[in-house]
Amino acid sequence: MGRKILFITTDQMRFDAIGANGNRQCRTPTIDGFARDGINYTRAHNQNVVCMPARSTMISGQYVSTHGVWMNGVPLPEDAPSVADYLHKAGYRTALIGKAHFEPFLDPTQAFYENRMARLGEYGPHRGFEHMELATHSPLILHYAEYLRKVNPATFGMFYSNLDDNFQVNAAGGGETGACQMHVNPIPREQYHTDWVANRTVAWLKTLEQEDDFFCWVSFPDPHHPWDPPASELHRHNWRDTPLPEFYPGSREKIEAILKGKPRHWFEYYAGTRITNFEAPPAFRPCDMTPDQVREINAVTNVENELIDEAIAKIMNAIEARGWGDDVDVVFTTDHGEFQGEFGLLFKGPYHVDALMRLPMIWRPAKSAGVSPAAVAKPVGQVDLAPTFCEIAGLPVPQWMQGAPMPQSDAEAEKQRRERVFTEWDCVHPNGSILGLRTLYRDGYTITACLPGSIYDGSEGELYDLKNDPRQWRNLWDEPACAALKSDLLADLKDAQPPVHEPKLECVAPV
Repeated sequence: MGRKILFITTDQMRFDAIGANGNRQCRTPTIDGFARDGINYTRAHNQNVVCMPARSTMISGQYVSTHGVWMNGVPLPEDAPSVADYLHKAGYRTALIGKAHFEPFLDPTQAFYENRMARLGEYGPHRGFEHMELATHSPLILHYAEYLRKVNPATFGMFYSNLDDNFQVNAAGGGETGACQMHVNPIPREQYHTDWVANRTVAWLKTLEQEDDFFCWVSFPDPHHPWDPPASELHRHNWRDTPLPEFYPGSREKIEAILKGKPRHWFEYYAGTRITNFEAPPAFRPCDMTPDQVREINAVTNVENELIDEAIAKIMNAIEARGWGDDVDVVFTTDHGEFQGEFGLLFKGPYHVDALMRLPMIWRPAKSAGVSPAAVAKPVGQVDLAPTFCEIAGLPVPQWMQGAPMPQSDAEAEKQRRERVFTEWDCVHPNGSILGLRTLYRDGYTITACLPGSIYDGSEGELYDLKNDPRQWRNLWDEPACAALKSDLLADLKDAQPPVHEPKLECVAPV
């Protein structure tokens, strides 16, 4: 049998959220330790920039077009390939603790097992996980909600309400600056979902026999909006002492100049004239966001990420106490990024730039594996995670997986011909907006083609030179001097298209 696997994910975390990737405000010693002792992939991309498609790629090892979860609200079929199922059948004990989100959350009839599992008093099995204890950002459903009902029902009124009185995504502001989806939450820290996920993971690990191999997916719901961590922890980062992030452009004039050089859905979102992603509150206009609000959002995000790091430390201490410290591979990443004020924007959506596509991704192999620490700059993707788990387990990568085990050095990446990574977006918004994007990163360039839909005719796009323009402020798509480069990258992008799931899966909910 192979080695034990601890797979840790966060939700909506930027690449630069951790100290190992350049953050100088947020303290993440546990995650930074993984990077120091393991392999830090500095050009890891997701294959979609929202939750359900990205998570479906992580569990299946398939591109979005192939597994078919083309936007949030499209449920992953129950019989879809699952690396957890593959490992379980090979003898691994398997669990998922925290946020799953392979099935829609807006599910009033509880048609999906993820949403009714807790009310039934069940914990799986499901999708190859013999044990599941589930949570999301707000305690409305799932096992975390049942826990709060027992220990402190008053907490249900403490969290930010994601929906307003008209059942639209809530744009109400809070905190000290009135920032959108900012909220002061008086919940005791020990009852907040970050610590709950860690505690339930430790409890599950205690049920295992010493010789058991395990695949445990620990999935934290933070730092996804709304920003409402325990108020007792806000002292860690006073927003007044938090500098504006380097990625914030500054003046409204500069923001508008940058956005007007991009395809028009960028500026339309900023101005509040078009919404193309359901999770962006319809009443929120990024152009109204103040620098102080950006500072408070970033300060509170730092708080949430520090709590995650401390929760991971608690899990690692439990692993050490069991004597497994030398035999556990840890893989850490997230599903997608967050603007946090970059380009003057918040949240995420059809914007294929590093803020949303580039991920923290770290693999700290077990000490028994004898792998040397490294930083790998060659591109990898979420599609490579499931094959990597197979390699750790000593199992062949099944044919239905479309990625490959991640390289352990740049030299190995060269042998694997790691040159490109592909990301896709498709969305039909309830307001009628239809938008598709196809993106390729290669050789320090990112190219995005806008597909024909309700906004574009297929001739528009984006091209960025990340070496000379790391902030992606200058769109080179229409630059005559870049015509040959653009043509070459578009041909490569066309060749990168994955097989398409047939028939097309139905979107049954917005999220």
